[in-house]
Amino acid sequence: MARHNREGQGVDQRGFQYAVSYQPDWLRQVKVTRDLETGRQSTKTLFRNPSSRAVSQPGDRVRTRIASADQGLDFEIAITDPRSAVRRIRVAYALPTGMGEEEVEFTLESELAPPSE
Repeated sequence: MARHNREGQGVDQRGFQYAVSYQPDWLRQVKVTRDLETGRQSTKTLFRNPSSRAVSQPGDRVRTRIASADQGLDFEIAITDPRSAVRRIRVAYALPTGMGEEEVEFTLESELAPPSE
């Protein structure tokens, strides 16, 4: 039986705070990729599930929400995956800036070790 979402948090390359609501038996980690002021691109692990193994099978429907009040960023991803075949989801989020917009990419990865028998 699927369990309720848990709450986590993280900080990105620029020091912005994030809240992560995640399904504890599906999400392994969230990475954030963004361009730095130097023009280089940087990827950082934003959040890692403190559990290395699932306690139960994830449900058919998995939800993950990522929010950063500092940036006005807030989105939720919900997927239906009855065969537990989805391994990675990439989200490109457009943040408005003073001179247009900046694209920030989030990678949600599953593949937690299955529940022990």
